[in-house]
Amino acid sequence: MAHSPSIANDVATPPARHARPAAIANWLLAVAALIVVMVVVGGITRLTESGLSITEWKPLTGIIPPLNAEQWQAEFDNYKRIPEYQQLNQGMTLAGFQAIFFWEYLHRLLGRVIGVAFAVPLLWFAAKRAIPRGYGWRLVALLALGGLQGAIGWWMVTSGLVERTDVSHFRLAVHLLTALLILAGLIWTALDLRDLARDTHARPARLTGTAALVSLVLFVQLLFGAFVAGLNAGLVTNEWPLMNGRFIPEGMFQFRSFGDALFNDPYLIHFVHRWWAWVTVAALVVLARLAKRAGDRRASIAIHTTFGIQILLGIATVMTDVNIVLATLHQLFGALVVASVAWGAHSVGRQRA
Repeated sequence: MAHSPSIANDVATPPARHARPAAIANWLLAVAALIVVMVVVGGITRLTESGLSITEWKPLTGIIPPLNAEQWQAEFDNYKRIPEYQQLNQGMTLAGFQAIFFWEYLHRLLGRVIGVAFAVPLLWFAAKRAIPRGYGWRLVALLALGGLQGAIGWWMVTSGLVERTDVSHFRLAVHLLTALLILAGLIWTALDLRDLARDTHARPARLTGTAALVSLVLFVQLLFGAFVAGLNAGLVTNEWPLMNGRFIPEGMFQFRSFGDALFNDPYLIHFVHRWWAWVTVAALVVLARLAKRAGDRRASIAIHTTFGIQILLGIATVMTDVNIVLATLHQLFGALVVASVAWGAHSVGRQRA
């Protein structure tokens, strides 16, 4: 029997007659939809302060939740040992613990589902030699990034188990932004494959300079959005456009340097997030117009629609003292903005490919 090469090499160069780019594209878009759901559940987990309810990382056995009263009490006892319970939730009932446990368990379960939903079809397409030439390495890279995301999630959780009563907002930002990077990568690859399905001579789209700049502007907005979530900075005011009666909140730099305040002060982080949003809007309008000029009007409409709704949801979230439904929708549309930007950037890149 001949020696079998590695997956990355083997799947990258199948005979053209076996390639199934359309089927692979549909599979990648389905996984992207699961990641959007994952981002939403992650948002609910954060908003309900549920993220530290499971204090151990068991990648395989953790799929089985507590099944009897003894197991539930053991999980609850583990939670009682961490600062969040000792300083904030003293006296919580077992029923209250089960409520927060649910969201963290669901979040981790979805992560496992996504891993299986990506790895198993990838192996199947590889075995059938159905992955077009040059795409094997990209799919393996996305799989590896997904595995890394699981490790990042636990790295984030560990920051709140010893000395803090919540997770590090820096680690939370890494966790969220990695999820959105995977989402964009899935959509970009799926669109490349759809082009290939329509035209066997189609080349992968390129990230243009303008699209890269727009992505950088959006990255800053998403980064500060993650900081807002991690520091509960949405609660520092329920006013818009003013913050507690002032355009620039009072005392932002009274006890901190600018550099320290920019990354740690809830007032300044909230201020940057709400006003950098308009810089982001301007950048997205430019990208949408370029996508329309490139012949993809639907991508342009998607960009305008998602950022328009996102801005309204952001304002409504602040003015309702972070209503959980509105805040969750705000996180959902944040993911949809990323998806639409990946679509628009791909359209612009396709024009120059």
